[in-house]
Amino acid sequence: MNKQFLLTCTQNILFMATSRTIYLGELRTENEHIRSGQKLITDAPVDNQGKGEAFSPTDLVATALSDCMMTIIGIKARDKGLDLKGTSIETTKNMSAEPRRIGEIVVEFTFPKNDFSEKDKAILEAVTKNCPVALSLHPDVKQTVKFNW
Repeated sequence: MNKQFLLTCTQNILFMATSRTIYLGELRTENEHIRSGQKLITDAPVDNQGKGEAFSPTDLVATALSDCMMTIIGIKARDKGLDLKGTSIETTKNMSAEPRRIGEIVVEFTFPKNDFSEKDKAILEAVTKNCPVALSLHPDVKQTVKFNW
């Protein structure tokens, strides 16, 4: 096969759109994940003229951080044969006023009862620093991560 053809095909796969968004009015959007067809709604928060009936865009940023960290922890745990089913995460987003932006995201993990070694716990905690969302956030966004073992 032609190398240029393969490169073009690979680039098309790598740069395929991730989502499609439709503005529904009233500060609400419907978002579709193109690959799966799954949909979610966002609303502006009540403190920014919205109804607050769904995740706000900044809620999704905060939730993306905790989900990304859990995914990275989950990969490492799976590689080590550790079961994390039932782990819960509470994510708190704190807004700053001037300019209006996310000031801090607090991610608190609560793991089910386990007999993980201190070494395994330290490894799982450390991998959260490699989360692509964490690495993509502006340095002014404080990231506070807590672990309840």
